[in-house]
Amino acid sequence: MALSSPAFSDSPSKAELYDGIEITVNINTATAEELSALLVGVGDKKAQEIVDYRDQNGAFTTADDLVSVKGIGEATVEKNRERIQL
Repeated sequence: MALSSPAFSDSPSKAELYDGIEITVNINTATAEELSALLVGVGDKKAQEIVDYRDQNGAFTTADDLVSVKGIGEATVEKNRERIQL
């Protein structure tokens, strides 16, 4: 017998999961796994693109530098501006 509950049917988004918790991530030192887990709208592929870009081009100097990374747009930067540290 299987029980179904609405509480378990929808998993919360990252934004909902961390709502009310101050999350910060240093985009110059974080691993792809950390970036994926802590940045809203950034999955595994985009997180690896951030790390690859950083490895090839050096440290980010501003949060806005993230738009130079393939797959990262201004909207993603804005959603995460409060979380991003350098």
